[in-house]
Amino acid sequence: MKRILEIEENSNSPTIDLLEKAIRARAREVIESLYEDEVQRFLNKTSSIVDKTGNKLVVRNGFHKERTILTTNGYVTVRLPRVDDRALEEKDRFVSKVLPPFARKTPTVEAILSAAYLAGISSNKFSAMLHDVLGEEAKGLSPSVITKLTVKWQAEYDEWRKRDLSGKGYVYVWADGIYVKSRLDGEKTCLLVIIGVTVEGKKELVAVQAGIRESTESWRGVLLDLKFRGLTKAPKLAVCDGALGFQNAVDEIWGQLKIQRCWFHKSMNILDKLPDCVQTQATKMIRDMWQADKRANALKACDLFIETFGKKYPKATECLEKDKEDLFRFYDYPAEHWAHIRTSNPIESTFATVRLRHKSTKGNGSSAASVAMAFKLCLQAEKNWRRLRGFKQLELVAKNIIFVDGEQMKAA
Repeated sequence: MKRILEIEENSNSPTIDLLEKAIRARAREVIESLYEDEVQRFLNKTSSIVDKTGNKLVVRNGFHKERTILTTNGYVTVRLPRVDDRALEEKDRFVSKVLPPFARKTPTVEAILSAAYLAGISSNKFSAMLHDVLGEEAKGLSPSVITKLTVKWQAEYDEWRKRDLSGKGYVYVWADGIYVKSRLDGEKTCLLVIIGVTVEGKKELVAVQAGIRESTESWRGVLLDLKFRGLTKAPKLAVCDGALGFQNAVDEIWGQLKIQRCWFHKSMNILDKLPDCVQTQATKMIRDMWQADKRANALKACDLFIETFGKKYPKATECLEKDKEDLFRFYDYPAEHWAHIRTSNPIESTFATVRLRHKSTKGNGSSAASVAMAFKLCLQAEKNWRRLRGFKQLELVAKNIIFVDGEQMKAA
């Protein structure tokens, strides 16, 4: 045990070096073996292709020039068999899936780079970070790698934006506009984001698109694009902040969709119109509204708030009253869903990571890079999104079953 501890404390130990070399040697064997098997399968598949004398037209033809691949254990040099497939059409020729022609690093290494960049590590700190993670041999990686990654992400985003949505449908959607600053043009990019939940309770990223503020025209473009690609069925409820752009666009594209105003945004709007000396009291009274067990009790709490602050702070109570109907819409849906549909938290929590990354690196270089990065972060977050609580009730909502104070109305 003492000897093991000594080795761990001394990173320059010969034993450690031998271990690393052994791991890289084994990695070389694995890569070459997998590539060899892939080549052999291709040759077996094309073995019936022969010339007039019966000679095979697709055969092995020596080896490629040695190629160096960056793995999580450092650089590994491999020698790969070459295939003579000139008799085949271009689309039918051999292309390795194990190690594509121009690959110079394994997918795991690229995943490390992506995760580090998205987590907020600035590209000018990459060399030091990679040195710590991958060792001395990571010197070949530079900030330019990130430029290539963002270009790749933009291509992935463009492809994702064109995906077919035919047959898709969402019971609830959350919509919000998130502002991020681009470093090169100095402008703030408004990302128009929609997240939806299917009847099975699975939350999905529906749209991420740059817009001109949260205007009706910008949201109209997003919704029209979704409709053009097959999302023609309107959701049963949309959760959003007070931006009229989304609501106006929804009325035009999806009809008179029911709206639930986000209580987080509304609370902040109300408190902004009150002095500090009463905000603690006001916060508790606002909480009494949206935490009430029944609509009647919520409305009583609302009336009490208006009576308490209306005379001295009319702007605060007007802010509450003008959206009174949409604020308490959640009582018409299953009680199990209230925690999900009272706020636009699914979007806010996801984009907290985007804001953190922007703060760390002082923004992306361009608006396009901002959208691509936000898209990648959302896709990462989507993997960890949990199914909606009480998801079995979603089918009832989809069928327009009536709920009162969170409980299903029983047939007479």
